[in-house]
Amino acid sequence: MSGSPKYSTVAVSAAYARREAQRRRERENERRRQQERRARQRAELAARRAQEAAVRREKAKAEAERRKHALEARRAAEQQAHALRLRQEQAGADARRLDEVRQLFAQMRSADAPATQLDALQQQLDQLGERVARAEPLGGAIEELRGRIVVLSDTAHTRGRAPDDRASVLDGLERQLAGMAPDTAALDPAGRQDCEDLLGRLRAATGPGAETHFEALLGSVEHALTRHAATAGRRAAEEGRRAEDDRRRTEEEQRRAVERETARAAAEEAERDRVEAVLTEAADRLGVVQESAEDAVAEARELGDPNLAERIGQALRAGTAALGAKEPDAALKAVGDLEELLTEAESELDELHIAHTRRSDLALALQDAMIGEGFAFTGGDEDGDAIVLRFQRPSGATYETTVATEDDGSPLLVYHVDGEPDVVLHPPAEGAVCDQTEDLLERVHEAIGEQDGFVPGELTWQGKPPSRQAKQLPGAEEWRWTR
Repeated sequence: MSGSPKYSTVAVSAAYARREAQRRRERENERRRQQERRARQRAELAARRAQEAAVRREKAKAEAERRKHALEARRAAEQQAHALRLRQEQAGADARRLDEVRQLFAQMRSADAPATQLDALQQQLDQLGERVARAEPLGGAIEELRGRIVVLSDTAHTRGRAPDDRASVLDGLERQLAGMAPDTAALDPAGRQDCEDLLGRLRAATGPGAETHFEALLGSVEHALTRHAATAGRRAAEEGRRAEDDRRRTEEEQRRAVERETARAAAEEAERDRVEAVLTEAADRLGVVQESAEDAVAEARELGDPNLAERIGQALRAGTAALGAKEPDAALKAVGDLEELLTEAESELDELHIAHTRRSDLALALQDAMIGEGFAFTGGDEDGDAIVLRFQRPSGATYETTVATEDDGSPLLVYHVDGEPDVVLHPPAEGAVCDQTEDLLERVHEAIGEQDGFVPGELTWQGKPPSRQAKQLPGAEEWRWTR
């Protein structure tokens, strides 16, 4: 196009401003209703998720209680079974020791022992037998009874044996030591060694002339045998208790290990539930705003704001990608950012709609005015946030008019003229007058102003003489043009 572009800022009339304010209120109300509808959908979905989560928590709680009771019941059963097994094993050992004592008692009956003492020993044997049958812990009671029987037996044998019967006494004591429980020596090695040493000395005293020494050693041997049996029995009981303690510690460690594993599994399950719940929430919220966001992207492109369209599209893609990657926290944040952006974007879109409608109305008014001045409309299209209209005069001159919007929202008309004789590419030093073109466009602007919508301002261009600046009449909506 030859010549510099000609510009005119356009003001809106009071009536058009009122209509525009009404449209703005209507769009704002519609936007608010749409946002409230989305908020209700989010609240309904959140309530449904909360109810489902409560059901899952109750089920998990019931399952945890069931597992806890089952574990406690199994542990109690194992403890009872183990305790019963220990009692049975101890009862078996006690029964064997008691049988040994019964044999000693039967041998002693053949000696000359007082009947009252025999009856007391028999009664004690019977009581211990009943306690063994009930698997009651006896402690050292059996070995204590064994010692009493041995002492009484030796006393009876001492009264009734001949002076040269020391060998048979020694033989009986050695059999008594050999007949002790197999684990006695291991449980009390020092006591066993003491018994063997005393028996060796007693054996040496069976020779001629050692009767007094033999009788003196006999009590020590009998006492050592009784003490050895009692010590072994006590230590056997202690080892049993230690074994029981070890078993309990092992069971406790196993129980704690099971509890740790159960806690770990529960924590993993809780984390899986949390991830699933967050992903579900993010997916629900994305589903609520996705269609609106896609519509906003398309609308922003149609209204000539590709940057806004890209911002919304990028936020939408970020939420979809995070959900696809099953990143719960990232997905929830991305959806929240999209919701916030969409609220802001819809407000911006309302203003873009207002500006687009303003440009469209101005373009129609301009088209009518240009046709009224004899122009032929040859076509038009939208270029981003501007509308481009093309006209031709019968003389062949062409006018390309761009209806744009300034930064403050005011409409702007930009004319590119080609073929008019008063429009030159390079204005002279005193300025480009453009009388004919200016007069023509003034008439076009006056026609636009008569439609009660827009009031074009001063037409200006590069090189316009200062003497031709227009002045607005005070208190009026018309312009006076000076030459």
